[in-house]
Amino acid sequence: MSLVGQAFLTASVQVLCDKIGSREFRDLFGEKKLDESLVKKLKITLLSLNAVLNDAEEKQFMNTYVKEWLDELQDAVFDADDLLDEINAEVLRCKVEAEYRTVKTQVWNFFSTSLNPFYQGMNGRIQELFDRLEHLAKQKDVLGLREGVVGGKVSQRTPTTSLVDESCVYGRDEDKEKLMNLLLSDDASNKDVSVITIVGMGGVGKTTLAQLLYNDDKVKKHFNLRTWAYVSEDFDVTRVTKTLLESVGSIAYDNKDPNFLQVELGQQIKGKKFLFVLDDLWNENYGDLSVLQRPFASGASGSWVIVTTRNESVAACIRTIPIHFLEQLSDEDCWLLLSKHAFENGNSTAIKSAICSTSLPD
Repeated sequence: MSLVGQAFLTASVQVLCDKIGSREFRDLFGEKKLDESLVKKLKITLLSLNAVLNDAEEKQFMNTYVKEWLDELQDAVFDADDLLDEINAEVLRCKVEAEYRTVKTQVWNFFSTSLNPFYQGMNGRIQELFDRLEHLAKQKDVLGLREGVVGGKVSQRTPTTSLVDESCVYGRDEDKEKLMNLLLSDDASNKDVSVITIVGMGGVGKTTLAQLLYNDDKVKKHFNLRTWAYVSEDFDVTRVTKTLLESVGSIAYDNKDPNFLQVELGQQIKGKKFLFVLDDLWNENYGDLSVLQRPFASGASGSWVIVTTRNESVAACIRTIPIHFLEQLSDEDCWLLLSKHAFENGNSTAIKSAICSTSLPD
């Protein structure tokens, strides 16, 4: 498999996960009494496979078994994409049908679902696909493929900060305006502290959007306190609380006792309108998230927390208002962003022409 093919496979797996996670997809399964648990397991398996693709790409040139594994995975992903396209087509059909449905046709639709060949065989087809991918997932362990490997080394994400270069940001004006109106409204939630959750796939710009909001002059004037905390997969309530506390107080704390830190944070923000950003949150344990939020209740009404995450389940645990789903950039904005980094003068026309006129090797 070529490097281009490898990149395409990674993107394809991510697209499959996005399709499975869409609200329309879940609504169809719930309405038609299809096996939702099977689809959830399918998504988990895809994510576990995606996590080792970088390591597999490194090892395929020295291990023919790994290359064969990648080829089989690519075939399975293509078949999965075809199956999900069929399901998405059914989702669209149901949408159109719903617009013209009468009470009579609703009753008929309820009884006819079990007679529809599409639904009769769908659970079996998804089960077959799941078994196929699950078999490949088990093989990855036998082949010694590891998660989070880049360039032969286990990768570690670079912690984010609140700083942003706005000259390199494209296509997020509408998202920023919508969330800005919420932050400045003070009455978007019936709770003293409201939580905005920004959800999207990796690299789509969740952190950048949070940075734009955090650094806006109107936001700076509106809140008494602003604090940024990078959370990451290694979630630790004590560490995150300590980060928030040290930022609020502008001093370092040697005491690592979680009770002391939480009580002190509550005292520091008491009666103040604050904005906290929790960037890259992965933990979906409701108990852990509840503990983290306890000191927040000391803040003044109108305080906000912004959470960025790839996981909709995480957002569902912590949100107080509807989730803000961040979509991919338009093609034109992607070209602008790419040309900004590729050429000093930001000539997107030049880079378009250069790419379109260059053929990739086989």
